[in-house]
Amino acid sequence: MNLNIRESYRYAIACPTSMGVRITPEDRMAVHNSSRFYMQATSAETNVLNIASSLGRECLALTKFVKGSPVAAFIQAQLRARNIRYEGIEVDQGGPWGCRHQFNIADSGFGLRAPRVWNDRAGEVGRTLSIDEFDIPRIFGQEGVAILHISGLIAAMSPETTQCCLELARAAKRYGTLVSFDLNYRATFWKGREEELREAFHQIASAADVLVGNEEDFQLCLGFTGPEAGGRDLAGKIDSFKAMIQQVKGKYGDAQVFATTLRQVVSANEHLWGALMLAEDQWYVEEPRPIPVMDRIGGGDGFTGGLLYGVLNGWPAGKCLQFGWASGVLAASSLNDYAEPADEKQLWDIYKGNARVQR
Repeated sequence: MNLNIRESYRYAIACPTSMGVRITPEDRMAVHNSSRFYMQATSAETNVLNIASSLGRECLALTKFVKGSPVAAFIQAQLRARNIRYEGIEVDQGGPWGCRHQFNIADSGFGLRAPRVWNDRAGEVGRTLSIDEFDIPRIFGQEGVAILHISGLIAAMSPETTQCCLELARAAKRYGTLVSFDLNYRATFWKGREEELREAFHQIASAADVLVGNEEDFQLCLGFTGPEAGGRDLAGKIDSFKAMIQQVKGKYGDAQVFATTLRQVVSANEHLWGALMLAEDQWYVEEPRPIPVMDRIGGGDGFTGGLLYGVLNGWPAGKCLQFGWASGVLAASSLNDYAEPADEKQLWDIYKGNARVQR
C-alpha cells in the first residue's frame, strides 16, 4: 500500500498528546474495593505509537509537563523505556490547586462484571497545548516525520488543543507528512462545543490520509447520516459501516485508507474481535474471532498502531489490516493499555492463532 511516505525522516510517527497516569487494581478487582493498584503512563496517542516504537522505529510525543512533578518524571521515564521521544515545555504547578497530569482510574472487569473507567482530568496541563511551543520547521522539516497521528481525544480536549491539532495537521501537509486521524468520539468532551468541534474535525479529516473510526464516530464527529443500524450482530455492523464509508469517501476524497475495528463483548474475559478497511478502492475484512481478554482498554489504539506500522513498511493493504488486528489482540492480552510486541513474529503468531511455546 503506497501512501507516498516522504523519503527521509527521523520520526516514524509523531503525535500531539496530553500525558497522564492510569491506575488499575491488582488481580482484576474493582476500583471501589481495592487497596493495591498498578500505575502506568498513558495517553491514547502514545498507545498508537507504541507498536512502531517497540519494533525499533523512533517516535515522538509532542506534549507538556508540570515542572518538578514526580508524576511528570515517572511519565518521562516510561516514555524513554518505550522508545518514545518527547518534546514539551515545563510549566510551574502553580500551587496545590494549579495544573497537573491527569489520572485515569480503571478496572479490567471480570466475567459479567464490566470494566469501569473514571477520568479525573481537572487542571490537566495538556489542555493548554499550543503549536507555538514546538519548533515545527526543525521537527517536520529538518528532522522529518513520516506520519502525524491525531486522536479525537486530544483534538476535542479544549479549545487550545483543538487549535493545536488543526495547525499541526496543516503543518504536516506542508512538509509532506502523512496525517492519520482516529475520530475517537467522546460525548463528555463534546458537550457544549458540538458546532465548533464538528467544523474543526471536518478540517482535520480533510487533511487526513488515514481515517479511523466506527459508524457512530463518523456520524457524531462529521455529521453524516448513517444507514439504519444493522442490528447487534457483527455482520450487520460490517454492512452498515461499508455503506457509511461510501458517503465519507465521497466527501473526503483525499483520504486513502478508512478503517475500523469490530468488537462484540461476550464477557469481560472474551470478545469477538475483527476489523475492516477500505483502501485502493477495495474492501479488506478480518472476520471477527473469539479472543481472550485481560484488559480491553487500548485495543483500538493497538489496532491503529499496527495498521500504521504496516503503512510505514509499504505492506499490501490486507497485510496492514492483519497486523493491526493482531496488535489490538496483543494490547487486550496485557494489563497495560498499549501493545508492546517483542518482534514482528510475535504479532504474526497471534494472527495465525499460534500460541505454542517459543523455545
